[in-house]
Amino acid sequence: MSQSIPVLDLSDFTSGSQDQRKQFVQDLGRAYEDIGFVAIKQHGLNDELQKRLYGSVQAFFHLPSDSKLKYDGQSIAGQRGYTAPLREKAKDATTPDLKEFYHVGQELPDSNPLRQQASYPANIWPEEVPDFQHATLEAFTALEEAGRQMLRAIALFLELDENYFDAKIEHGNSILRPLHYFPIENPDALPPEAVRAAAHEDINLITLLMGASAEGLEVLRHDGSWLAVTAIPEAVVVNVGDMLQRLTNNRLRSTTHRVVNPPREKMGTSRFSIPFFLHPRSEVSLACLPSCVDASHPKAYPDATAGEYLTERLRELGLLV
Repeated sequence: MSQSIPVLDLSDFTSGSQDQRKQFVQDLGRAYEDIGFVAIKQHGLNDELQKRLYGSVQAFFHLPSDSKLKYDGQSIAGQRGYTAPLREKAKDATTPDLKEFYHVGQELPDSNPLRQQASYPANIWPEEVPDFQHATLEAFTALEEAGRQMLRAIALFLELDENYFDAKIEHGNSILRPLHYFPIENPDALPPEAVRAAAHEDINLITLLMGASAEGLEVLRHDGSWLAVTAIPEAVVVNVGDMLQRLTNNRLRSTTHRVVNPPREKMGTSRFSIPFFLHPRSEVSLACLPSCVDASHPKAYPDATAGEYLTERLRELGLLV
């Protein structure tokens, strides 16, 4: 991975000395003001869980199309279950991305009032892959906790109370998204702009991305060039999303990124990736923090709740009519 993407150790913040904690907070904040991406070690996902997770995810995506479509989530705007190839496109893009994916959300009991909200449908589990449910939920829990610690460090950098985000993300509308960038069997038949994931920014507060099975992720730098981000062993990449950019009035950057097609000789291969999109609850306000607004930085966004903003973006992605 390029030195432009800092590598930090989350244990410096969670169990380090006061000096280590302070240094982590400052290094993280500077990285998020600059490029919006860091790589984090000691994130709580062990090797055994990652192996099980990728095994079950690959087993699902290798099922026949008819089997996968039994778990289609189109009727609930793709918030849970399977989304078939060529259904999602980036904001302002004209061609769908070359991918298929599956959404796993909060696993809540029917008695939880949040389950009455349209944005909190029940999870959908593929019966053909028994460990899919267990592995994805374990990963969801581990990444949610790592994200909570990251947001505590971000809060301190913004000179807020360390636990500022805790209540806002409790039972938040977060999503684990196993992704399959399927083999490109006939590249000459594709429109020239067709790519695995067109340039975009994430919707949520922060994204935690496990190392993908192949290269392809690129991040847009200040000078307009693209930086290739390759996996670091034992690290996850954590980037700022649009909700956090809005909340901080552009102080922290939701950086544009994309997944490019592989070299022609590798187009017949798959790429798997599993991002965790950490969201607040739908009623949480994304109004710019007063501390991030001044004469030099006037308020850049109208007030909106997380739910309102998510609905707006799902329409732009073509998942919600």
